[in-house]
Amino acid sequence: MGSLATADEPSLPPLKYPQARQDDDIVDAYHGVLVPDPYRWMEELDSKEVKEFVDAQAAVGSAVLSTCDHRGCLRGQLTALFDHPRFRAPFKRRGSYFYFHNPGLRPHSALYVQRGLGGEPDVLLDPNTFSEDGTVSLGMVGLSDDGEHLVYGTSASASDWVTIRVMRVRDKEHLPDTLSWVKFSRIAWTRDGRGFFYSRFPAPREGGGAMGSGIKTDVNLNHEVYYHFLGTEQSQDVLCWRDPDHPKYIYVPEVTEDGKYVILSVSETSEPVNKLYYCDLSALAHGLGGTKSTHGNGMLPFVKLVDRFEAYYGLIANNGTEFTFLTNKDAPRYKLASVDVDDEPESWTDVVPEHEKAVLESACAVHGHKLLVNYLSGVKYVLQMRSLVTGALLHDIPIDIGTVNGISGRRSDSEVFIEFASFLTPGIIFRCDVSAEIPEMDVYREISVPGFDRNEFEAKQVFYPSKDGTKIPMFIVSKKGMDLDGSHPALLFGYGGFAMSMTPQFSVTRVVLMRNLGFVTCVANIRGGGEYGEDWHRAGSLANKQNCFDDFIAAREFLVSAGYTSPARLCIEGGSNGGLMVAACMNQRPDLFGCALAHVGVMDMLRFQKFTMGRAWTCDFGCSENEEEFHWLIKYSPLHNVRRPWEKEKWAAAAASGALGGQYPPTMLLTADHDNRVVPSHTLKFLATMQHVLRAGAEGSPQTNPIIARIERNSGH
Repeated sequence: MGSLATADEPSLPPLKYPQARQDDDIVDAYHGVLVPDPYRWMEELDSKEVKEFVDAQAAVGSAVLSTCDHRGCLRGQLTALFDHPRFRAPFKRRGSYFYFHNPGLRPHSALYVQRGLGGEPDVLLDPNTFSEDGTVSLGMVGLSDDGEHLVYGTSASASDWVTIRVMRVRDKEHLPDTLSWVKFSRIAWTRDGRGFFYSRFPAPREGGGAMGSGIKTDVNLNHEVYYHFLGTEQSQDVLCWRDPDHPKYIYVPEVTEDGKYVILSVSETSEPVNKLYYCDLSALAHGLGGTKSTHGNGMLPFVKLVDRFEAYYGLIANNGTEFTFLTNKDAPRYKLASVDVDDEPESWTDVVPEHEKAVLESACAVHGHKLLVNYLSGVKYVLQMRSLVTGALLHDIPIDIGTVNGISGRRSDSEVFIEFASFLTPGIIFRCDVSAEIPEMDVYREISVPGFDRNEFEAKQVFYPSKDGTKIPMFIVSKKGMDLDGSHPALLFGYGGFAMSMTPQFSVTRVVLMRNLGFVTCVANIRGGGEYGEDWHRAGSLANKQNCFDDFIAAREFLVSAGYTSPARLCIEGGSNGGLMVAACMNQRPDLFGCALAHVGVMDMLRFQKFTMGRAWTCDFGCSENEEEFHWLIKYSPLHNVRRPWEKEKWAAAAASGALGGQYPPTMLLTADHDNRVVPSHTLKFLATMQHVLRAGAEGSPQTNPIIARIERNSGH
């Protein structure tokens, strides 16, 4: 696109963009500030006018992309490299192993089962049979403790809404059970195998802002927890918990491995804090089926162990009434703490105290009283075996520089499976016998990509200064022996939000770009993520959100000054919160980038909380309904900060000379028509605003770089 093209490629002909209607009557008052919203009508995603706008923009985008001569070659390379077997770590139930596997180019991985590690694999459930076009996927799975029944959720067009069904494992027969309107849930079986807990919302109202035949944009309120007995109608499910006084709460149930307790994690936003309730199932005189008669309102007698949103608590294990949790209570880099719920009052004890530098990412209780703990140290993973009782270090478990993507094991097991990947390692599944005196990591399965030779490439970590002097880590992956002469195209990716850590992962797309076009690919671990714990996260959220953009812009400055690339050949990319970041950086410094790709970005920072689960993001962003927070948001909201660079004095000369700073870089905004997390109206309104304000396509406008969209159909977030 645009300035990333090679010199011998033809330039794009002038583009004619669709003219979007502006409604000048829509003006909102925010704490005395009037803010026009002329494209409010684009929030009605099912309207004829929006569909026509989407179709017209899709046609413009397709026309631009069709001029790229590289597409055919790159598509073939991508197809060839994606055509390799992929596996996930197995999970065990009563001697049977269940795992996901994709032989190559299937849209979805299938769930396999085999008896024993050496048994013959058999396909238990294949999501590729759910729909002819592959748009129905597997949303969640949950196996009963005896391995007799599988509960699974299907999702249409990558929606967050899930429909639950039940299968008998031994003969693959489906039970008639069908549960609807499930969202943000976990399947939590009781040990007796008679049923399971799950969470759902009330059925949405008709309409609800639908686009096509799927997306619902209404705010999701009044989450509820139910227990479902196998073989019954959903209308007979037992209501276990609701709280009408707190309609924004989200509930995730979990049953302890001993089957005695159900734990309820209660959250209100995406912030890593939650309340914690528990119920002793063994104390229910009439069992779960008798809750209606026993408790009157039908709800379980949950005890509120933690009833304030002060910290995060994640269940690790319990020994009777003593529970161990992963928590950031007084520990921004996390720790393990235990509490005996029979104590009066409950007193908490640190089992594994907070590390002075490393972040305790996860812990898994295995083989009775052992813990496999996973630290993130300098954005690199460290594995250790510790005692569940004392927290004492038993063994270090060596692992290469990369990412631990999952640990599969239970307290009843002596074996653990660990998923590992890195920039140059497609994937390894290790098997670790934790009953051994010195546990060793044995390769159980290794994912091989035909035609990929890791020796062609190198990956390294650098640290660069941000605007305020903070050192920011960044991974750089490229071909070996590259000259730092500024001639290489580069792809810079970032996220910077919600305590999400961007750790090394293998990417076929990156390999194709590096091998065929000589790209340098970079991942900046900017503030707002969780790479260094909660302090790092908070340094890039709320009033500190500008730090994310400054960190990302500084990454660009480093790459150019160090000779990895040049401004005209640098592409920035991010998705969701990262799409917001790309758009904000592009608004603030359009002169710095040669291309911008913003996937499913949160672009309207004044109204995001009004759709689906947007209200849960106020923990990171703030909310325009609060005056102080409105003034944070209006400063960087992508929709409200599109400006004409050529009208700014410092870029006027650049505009006259046709230099990079005189206009916005070539920009592609990507969204999906069934995204019910970051609803498509964010991208549509931002796209229309950019094209209008920049007079894109108008005669005499300096904005000749394309501003286009790619809108996926029957797809989601």
